[in-house]
Amino acid sequence: MNHPRRASRDPLQGTAPEARQSRFLGASGFGFLTRAAEAVAAALLAVIFLAFILQIVLRYAFDLPVGWTAEISLVAWLWLILWGAAFVLKDEEEIRIDLVQNLFGPRGRRVLGSLGSIATVVLFALALPATWDYVTFMKVESSSYLKIRFDWLYSIYLVFAVAVIARHLWLIANAVRGREAAASTHIGSL
Repeated sequence: MNHPRRASRDPLQGTAPEARQSRFLGASGFGFLTRAAEAVAAALLAVIFLAFILQIVLRYAFDLPVGWTAEISLVAWLWLILWGAAFVLKDEEEIRIDLVQNLFGPRGRRVLGSLGSIATVVLFALALPATWDYVTFMKVESSSYLKIRFDWLYSIYLVFAVAVIARHLWLIANAVRGREAAASTHIGSL
């Protein structure tokens, strides 16, 4: 039974289910994941900024040069770049040379995009076991100041590689279905 008081508090009452879903999750249902991925990237950028400011203050205001702030900035930068490329960057925001691709129509662009995505999936999949071996081997090394084990530090590359494979598999599937690449590779387009 629908209580009249409760129904009047819902600003989206009477709207289509898609609009009700997009309020929290986004149009595709993954808006929360999109915002979470962007929040992680923003937090990493804030860490870089704060470490940079702290390094300046310690060096010039207190004459106390420290190396750990530079190390934090470097680690956060590495994670920011790979995290952003894996989960935040949209396909149309990536830098690519599309001189040949623009000579074709929509179907030809989908075919060329699929061939490029197949090559990317194959190359990353072939490299994944060696990447895993190398990253896990790096547990024997650690960073200079913070003593972060390199396997933890470089584990973001494994996440990036798996995300690239998943993204390009998604591109191939969408090309087969006839969807344009620009609308189909951001986490919110899933």
